[in-house]
Parts: sequence; C-alpha cells; structure tokens
Amino acid sequence: MSLTVAIPVAGAMGGGLGGILTANGATVLTETAGRSAATQERAAAARMTPTDAAGLGCADIILSVVPPAIAIETAARLAPHIAAAGGKALFIDANSISPATARAVAVVLRPTGAAFADGGIVGPPPRPGGKLPSLHVSGPGTERALVLRDLGLDVRPVDGDVGAASALKMCFAAINKGLVGILAAVAQAAEREGAGAALSGLLEENHPAIAARARKALPDMYPKAYRWVAEMEEIADFLGRDRAESAIWRALAQVYSDLAADSAADGQAIGLIETFRKRVAAG
Repeated sequence: MSLTVAIPVAGAMGGGLGGILTANGATVLTETAGRSAATQERAAAARMTPTDAAGLGCADIILSVVPPAIAIETAARLAPHIAAAGGKALFIDANSISPATARAVAVVLRPTGAAFADGGIVGPPPRPGGKLPSLHVSGPGTERALVLRDLGLDVRPVDGDVGAASALKMCFAAINKGLVGILAAVAQAAEREGAGAALSGLLEENHPAIAARARKALPDMYPKAYRWVAEMEEIADFLGRDRAESAIWRALAQVYSDLAADSAADGQAIGLIETFRKRVAAG
C-alpha cells in the first residue's frame, strides 16, 4: 500500500508508531529540524523522512501525537499547509486531551477541508516483541482511519462523534495514571511516618494486583511525570470544573508536577517512593 503518513513529532510514541508504519510500507514524514538529538535518533531508527510543516500538510494522513498542551497549537500551525495542499488529508488527533479540546482542534481544522478523526492511544510505546498500543478513533474520519490497520496499527472504532474517543482515553487514563499518582503520594506519606514496611505487607496480603502495579508502574512514571501534568489537567476539565471529582485530578496534576521538580532537584520524594517500592518488590 502506498500511503504517506505525517507524524509531526517523533517522540517515544510517535517514533514507535512511525517505525511500525514504515515497516509495513508507508512513507512516514516528521519534523526533525530544531528537535532534540534523541528525537532525531528515533526518527532515523524508524526510517521516518524529515520534512517541514508544508511537507506534513501534503500527507494522506496526519497523525498528531504531541504533548496535550500543544494539541491545538499543532493543528493551527499545520492548518494553512493542509489547506494549501488541497485539504485532502485525514487529520487524526491522537493526543491525551479532553473531548472539549478535541472539538476545539476540529474547529481549527474545519476551514482546511480536511477530514477529522478524534483519537486516543491506550498503552505504552511499541517495543519489539511487546503488545501494540491501541488507537481508538471516533467521528467523521473513522472509516478512513481504518486503513492504518493494513499498515500494522491496532485501530479500534468508537461509536460516537468527535469527543467519544477522547472521552474513552480520559476515563482510562484517569484510572490508570490516577492510581499511579495515588500510590506515589501514599508511599511518601507511609515512609515519612515509618509505616512503609507494614503498608507494603498489607498490600501484598490484601491487594496483590495493586502491589504488582506499584512494582512496575512507579519507576516507569518518574521520567514521564512532567508529561502527565497537562494530561491530569485535561482529565479534570473533562470531569467538569464545577464537580467535586475534578479536584482529585487537579491535585494529581500537582503531584506529578512536584515529582517532576523533585526529579530535577534532589530526588528526595522519589527516594521515599523507591524505598517503598523496593519493600513491595521484596515481598
């Protein structure tokens, strides 16, 4: 199949998806100028083709996988180039954003004539021999997005219009990353007060699945904490700013912000979490 897919940023997820697409015959475009060395290395390893914003706008499919804080900005930056190319593209916003933000992205792109699909990715970046992340899509561009199945991606339609796929992603992330944030906060409190050993034993005895989650998810979270701040804020907005539960995820955004700052400083908070995690790992 001859298809050109644009992935604006070759981050861990974008680069991983790009590698699958190129391996299955697609030409995958990305921007590397001004990007970090790590991003450029990922793009090269995935055999992605460097281009500029104008080149991205000419692709058959644009798969936006960027930090949620710049989802609208990315669409606005590419919109004139998509329009100049005749508006033939399918734009899939696959970012961790609220349904309201997804609809705002769709509004930005409407004048270009491009088709639009709301999307949400569930799962970690692709790894050799690992499970593929799933790309959930909804809205008017859903049928066109299914062609990515033929290029190796796990694309799953979600009934509903723009916002349905983002809502699914928000709900899953609220549970998945919300639990990790709660574990990180409680681990620090337990260790500060000398209850870490006893709590780890109780988790193993009464909630072995949560103990297993702590062992794996906590260390995976440390380098990603800064990226999860905006995602928790999007979840809080999705739940409703005037609703009590929104405050939970707003607080979790601060938890992740504090952990990101701690990682860049003395690492004291992460040290407490690691002490607790090692207790759990030791059984």
